[in-house]
Amino acid sequence: MERYKEEFIEFMLDCEVLRFGDFTTKSGRKTPFFVNTGFYRTGGQLRQLGKYYAKAIAETFGTGFDVLFGPAYKGIPLSVATAIALSEDFGADIRYCSNRKEVKDHGDKGILLGGPIGDGDRVVIIEDVTTAGTSIRETLPILEAQGKVEVVGMCVSVDRQERGEGEKSALKEISDTHGFATHAIVTMGEVIEYLTAHEVGGRLVIDDTLKRAIDDYYAQYGAKD
Repeated sequence: MERYKEEFIEFMLDCEVLRFGDFTTKSGRKTPFFVNTGFYRTGGQLRQLGKYYAKAIAETFGTGFDVLFGPAYKGIPLSVATAIALSEDFGADIRYCSNRKEVKDHGDKGILLGGPIGDGDRVVIIEDVTTAGTSIRETLPILEAQGKVEVVGMCVSVDRQERGEGEKSALKEISDTHGFATHAIVTMGEVIEYLTAHEVGGRLVIDDTLKRAIDDYYAQYGAKD
């Protein structure tokens, strides 16, 4: 595993974005781990998060695209932080863009904020964590309404590697259905592998008991791709 991925896993733990215990997802699944990107709350944390996203995006999709689109609401700070990091770390001056939940009819009018999107633009979508793939069905019509754009791909922070609507993971279903590549900074498989084998802060985060609970969870909900 690349070192920046290991650093990102430790970063999520330090920010309390990645937690282990007893949780219930929005879909009603009982899960032994939870990823809540709402816990990135400081300027320093967002700056570092943007750098992790920027590295993953540059390595996967390159920097020859025009717009980084972050769906409202969590995608707004993600797109801004990552666009800054792409400029600082990779010399790529890419427009950021997000949508509003409600159309604004005065001042800076319309449904978009940030840079405009139009015919010929190549777009990378940035999201937090995708488990069910529902948000992409809201995002694509917004992009398509702006003109003849090309979605180059989508990047999320963590791929939970759970089944979507079928047996495949949500990210794989999105890629297969819509015809563009999807990528995560890390997968939960990488998280589990790293935290099972390495101590963080002087302790082993995933012990034998927690590992059994995680294995049981994936036996029930894990993707088959």
